Amino acid sequence: MANGSRNGPARRASDRGRYGRLSRELVLASALELVDQEGLSALSMRRLGAELGVEAMALYRYAESKDALLDGLVEALYLELEARLDAEDEPVPVAGSTWRAGLHRVARATYDVCLAHPQAVPLLATRLLAVPLARRPAAVLRDHERVLALLRQSGFDEATSSAVFRAFTAWLLGYVSVELRPVVDNPDETDPAFRLGLHRLSAKELPTLRETATALAERGGPEGLAAGLDALLDGFTSGSPSAASG
Repeated sequence: MANGSRNGPARRASDRGRYGRLSRELVLASALELVDQEGLSALSMRRLGAELGVEAMALYRYAESKDALLDGLVEALYLELEARLDAEDEPVPVAGSTWRAGLHRVARATYDVCLAHPQAVPLLATRLLAVPLARRPAAVLRDHERVLALLRQSGFDEATSSAVFRAFTAWLLGYVSVELRPVVDNPDETDPAFRLGLHRLSAKELPTLRETATALAERGGPEGLAAGLDALLDGFTSGSPSAASG
């Protein structure tokens, strides 16, 4: 009986689309571009297949499920972070006196990647909360290794390195999340109060929030990221003679 009949083997979906033969890199790059343009809710195997000019089934050779595709987007973000850091003139420093500079470089590069792909940033929380350490994408693990190795080579012991790593990660991802939270209620309004929708906030119940809303609408930028990071790191170095000079 001929292939493709009811009792024959299933037809293999072609992985050659409008951009040539598929690869994992092409699939993830296209998925990230789709999310950048239309948000996470627009991403599906069917929609991504249509963008690439292939059947949705062809994508399962590169991402076995929707969750795997979302993990791939996290991988793509960290690969871009890795490329940015590797492309800089100076490698991440490992000397004890420059560990802060290394953390600042990682933080700033992460900030830049996140602001370049704001629609995908929520995945840095949701997917990493769902995926155990050993099952995270290799690029994510290399980022963890980069930061931890920097701290250990700078004189911090294992316990302190772990504490700094957790605090650094929490501050960095938390700061980016606050930067990207929507604040503007009506972008077409020119009056700041109506632009922010302050008339929707009770002056009686939320007076401080109303008063501060205009300032909250301004991003802290890389300067705020750096200032907060230094304040955080000061708490770990004040009593550490081996790494306090960093």
